[in-house]
Amino acid sequence: MTEPRSTNADLFEAARRVIPGGVNSPVRAFGSVDGTPYFVARAEGPYVFDVEGRRYLDFVQSYGAIILGHAHPAVTEAITAAAADGTSYGAPTEREIQLASLIAAAAPGVEQVRLVNSGTEAAMTAVRLARGYTGRQRIVKFAGCYHGHTDALLAAGGSGVATLGLSGSAGVPPSAVADTVVVPYNEVPELDDQVAAVIVEPVAANMGLVPPVPSFLAGLRQACTEAGALLIFDEVITGFRLGPGGAAERYGVTPDISCFGKVIGGGLPIGALGAGSEIMETLAPNGPVYQAGTLSGNPLATAAGLAVLEQLTPAAYAELESRAGQFANGLRDVLTRSGFDAAVVQVGTLVGLYCGPAAEPGWAPVDYDDARTTDEQAYARLHAELLKRGVAFAPGAYEAIFVSLAHSPDIIDEALVQIAAAASTRSG
Repeated sequence: MTEPRSTNADLFEAARRVIPGGVNSPVRAFGSVDGTPYFVARAEGPYVFDVEGRRYLDFVQSYGAIILGHAHPAVTEAITAAAADGTSYGAPTEREIQLASLIAAAAPGVEQVRLVNSGTEAAMTAVRLARGYTGRQRIVKFAGCYHGHTDALLAAGGSGVATLGLSGSAGVPPSAVADTVVVPYNEVPELDDQVAAVIVEPVAANMGLVPPVPSFLAGLRQACTEAGALLIFDEVITGFRLGPGGAAERYGVTPDISCFGKVIGGGLPIGALGAGSEIMETLAPNGPVYQAGTLSGNPLATAAGLAVLEQLTPAAYAELESRAGQFANGLRDVLTRSGFDAAVVQVGTLVGLYCGPAAEPGWAPVDYDDARTTDEQAYARLHAELLKRGVAFAPGAYEAIFVSLAHSPDIIDEALVQIAAAASTRSG
């Protein structure tokens, strides 16, 4: 006799008994969209399938970690082959050199790379490295930019911090943020000789999608150079998604330190930071700035990352940007025709959505205050209607929308039909 299939509700109830909130990352709890999370059983190409057998056309794509589509054969084959040789050694491997070399060859200003285990760890280490290299303490960050959950950088963070309506986090003592200065995005701050570094998402993708205004990034570069501070680009989302050189290449601005994650691990846990050799030599074992990790450079993650990067040719990036454009333009059109007030923003391969009346045609937010004008309740209603029609957006209004290379033009058209139906339902 076939055992009854678990439901999403059953699993969520069971999860809440043994996992805080039932999830291992807060936004997954669906609290801001007033729903029950779907529990994924498997994924393939542009789709995820939940435990109840429902198929969703997935625009979450593991929040940007997936770029080729789920379970791409090149990636799964690389992981399988690597796992057969062992899953972790606590010793160096050749693939670490290969992945670091690919990152250094592609990313402006990067000569050496340290592999870590997450984007949070990359940003945390970058800040420590900047402080150690400059001998200064103060860090400048921008409201709405999210750099992981390290204490010093949670202040006025985007992503799940914004989704949950938090100003920061309990458990972070005042001393941890005493040397963190928060300023508005897209404004170049005045810096003095106490500032160790300015850290920024060069394209802010954790408060929806906020593009840099002309001269912002170049202005940061100049201000940091004049003050003797380091410029850190958090390219955990934009790195190897906007192109091989990320936002630094796209906007022609070279940071002192770059942070990476998501795409470079092919869906497995990874992070990295890179800079010129002089700065990176400050890291242990060569220098006094300590960083270590049992699973850093994990052989499965490096195998997956190499498999992905080998697929990302110039033609692949051109195709991905074209499909993101097809989706963004189509989304804008169907929402307008459905009478659903919203603004759609595109930066290269990234797409953002803001619900509510736009200030004017072509409107895009310029900072966190603008981004927070999005109508979260309207987004929640749209999200629920989309799920009914087999389309999955992120369960939070401040996340970017991710199109993968598995989202063919026909699949995008299919999604737009369902989005039009969902938007029409909620606008009535």
